[in-house]
Amino acid sequence: MRALETPPMAEQTAAVAVGEDAPHESAHLHVSGEAVYVDDIPEWQGVLHAALGLSAEAHARVAELDLAAVRAAPGVAAVMTAADIPGVNQCGPSMPDEPILAEDTVFYVGQPLFVVLADSQMAARKAVQLATVRYAPLDAVLDARTAHERGQYVLPPIALERGAADTAIEAAPLRLQGEFAVGGQEHFYLEGQISMAAPKEDGCLHVWCSTQHPSEMQHLVAQCTGRTANQVTVETRRMGGGFGGKESQSAAFACIAAIAAIALDRPVKLRLDRDDDMLITGKRHGFDYDYDVGFDESGLIRGLRVAMLSDAGFSADLSGPVMARAVFHVDNAYFLENVSIAAYPARTHRQSSTAFRGFGGPQGALITEYVIEAIARRLGMDPLAVRQRNFYASAPRDVTPYRQTVADNIIAPLVAELVADADYAQRREAIQAFNRTSPVLKRGIAVTPVKFGISFTLKHLNQAGALVHVYTDGTVSVNHGGTEMGQGLHTKVAQIVARELGVSQRRLRVTATVTDKVPNTSATAASSGTDLNGMAAQRAAGVVRQRLAEFVAHEAGVAVDAVRFADDHVQIGERREAFVQVIKRAYEARVQLWSDGFYATPDLDWDAKTLTGRPFYYYAYGAAVSEVLLDTLTGEWRLQRVNILHDAGNSVNPSLDMGQVEGGFVQGMGWLTTEQLCWNDSGRLTTHAPSTYKIPTARDVPRDMTVRLFNNRNAEPTVLRSKAVGEPPLLLGFSVFFAIQDAIANAVDADYGKPRPTPKLRAPATPEAILAALDDLGVTPGAAG
Repeated sequence: MRALETPPMAEQTAAVAVGEDAPHESAHLHVSGEAVYVDDIPEWQGVLHAALGLSAEAHARVAELDLAAVRAAPGVAAVMTAADIPGVNQCGPSMPDEPILAEDTVFYVGQPLFVVLADSQMAARKAVQLATVRYAPLDAVLDARTAHERGQYVLPPIALERGAADTAIEAAPLRLQGEFAVGGQEHFYLEGQISMAAPKEDGCLHVWCSTQHPSEMQHLVAQCTGRTANQVTVETRRMGGGFGGKESQSAAFACIAAIAAIALDRPVKLRLDRDDDMLITGKRHGFDYDYDVGFDESGLIRGLRVAMLSDAGFSADLSGPVMARAVFHVDNAYFLENVSIAAYPARTHRQSSTAFRGFGGPQGALITEYVIEAIARRLGMDPLAVRQRNFYASAPRDVTPYRQTVADNIIAPLVAELVADADYAQRREAIQAFNRTSPVLKRGIAVTPVKFGISFTLKHLNQAGALVHVYTDGTVSVNHGGTEMGQGLHTKVAQIVARELGVSQRRLRVTATVTDKVPNTSATAASSGTDLNGMAAQRAAGVVRQRLAEFVAHEAGVAVDAVRFADDHVQIGERREAFVQVIKRAYEARVQLWSDGFYATPDLDWDAKTLTGRPFYYYAYGAAVSEVLLDTLTGEWRLQRVNILHDAGNSVNPSLDMGQVEGGFVQGMGWLTTEQLCWNDSGRLTTHAPSTYKIPTARDVPRDMTVRLFNNRNAEPTVLRSKAVGEPPLLLGFSVFFAIQDAIANAVDADYGKPRPTPKLRAPATPEAILAALDDLGVTPGAAG
């Protein structure tokens, strides 16, 4: 790894584990089973367990709700409906269109109608089944295309244009038009949705919640219970996964637990059964696309028109910013001089779609990658050559459709390095030779790039705070507004603070995220956890270090810049003293040994009405090469080899970052290949359990998988010049989908040097979808080649 940037007064801290493969701060607790999640917190005497009664209709008026038998069931302490909510019956994150409990109308199958409180979870779940509900059905819209035809949207459509797309398309030598569709995705976090609430003195509440956004939970709990924010404390020590599914979706469950705890003056625990979790909660937005592209014989895109239609579900949730980010990522790594993008968030009677790793970015970038593949096959070119022909380059080909300059463009050298390392050219020749002689099994390969914008597109969310406390025994406590969901945020923050103070990481402890410590926090999302909270914690630690330096410098009669902190010691001129001894003397001298730190991302400015400006602080880049083997008889396939090169900037912790790259790649691959969401004609989600919803497993990861971090430093002054690495790697999974599409095309003709039809492969590329694409091309399995 390259040398770390060292800011002033922390120059001699090389022994601190920053830029090194430090283990996850809770790894020993994870593997021993001692890590405490919400469900592991010891239950108080008198705790009540909650279960939810769910709607059985997609859209209906509730004509009758008879809960007498539920109330009389064994172990039941209370049954509550919307009428029992003392405050506002709303938990929508962006507008009041999502009731905590349905009132007179239900809007999807699985919407919570009532809550049962009992002395055990099993008693509550059994009692729920005893309710009598009579519905008066209303017209239900169950697909986005129908909603679009009717003009039904959760928010007004948005559009972005640059140049003259229609004119450029008409004037281009060649033109393609078509449709494409990609399904949604279930978050499938290992720890399901769970909240626990306990009443405290003077009308206060303490809520333990598995959430990525404790401050939003605090606000919504206060709103629904009729409390003020300072009466509600929300605490999150860790989550067993989130992926965006615990950004806004945790709200209803935190609110329900809190409402019941206040009403009954008893602790309440709400832990969802996995089936109920999947029925109730929102997913990634599925997208339908229409495209029209004009291009020349070299593969250069002259004009592109894209219409994106998302299934937003029944309420707005976070569809606004998701659609905006999708629009901002249609370009992916490519300069589009003439482009027109329209985005429509369709209102359907399904679970409200929500945040998911990438937050619309993957859906936006995917359509352009699909178009490039189609262009390459029309021209008989290698898709990699078409991609490289359209990459962002130097001015004037360095400005995005939303008018932000791509200042730190490393996509071309990164892809070139990956292609060379992966022996791409030789492997493509070998694949061509194999396919000519193999009638049933076909191989395919694809290279896909990533350019991903980093920052919340809502400007005020780009802020964070932290507290650093140094105790008289030389240990350090850190508290910040980010949440730990397994990604290693707490570990990175600890490394950053340890480096700033010149102490070993073993002295550090990062405490639970609690709203009464650091207030008004943003969600841990948008890949900004380390960027924001790491910088805030670094600044807090820097203040303490400066105070200590000034104290010992004055004491010893040396200049402040002659003081160095490293290796658990302080170098004061020619004298070296243990850190803990300096701390003790500083305390006795009444030096303040704690500080807060605050950080707001600079240089963000964009117009939400015109969708132009600088919504992102910087870009993260990456690329992947994937090779697959496809059985044309069954539609089954195997991922044989993967090579990934990803840009994490000056990595704070390479092992954690590579873990995020690997995990993001596999999750993206799952979205586009195996994870199919299905609803029946009544609007009920039928893939609501591990038996019917298929995420990738260890068997789906190839033995030959090489992941490297690109040797790069962030051009922007982020914390230690690192880059975000949570969301961008998910887009690397595109390479698997397009390798499968390549294998299907190779079943028609193994010759890469002449025009070939583009397989009409829908995503996810399940075996059924693959066989349908083969059939559309007229492939007779066993006779191909």
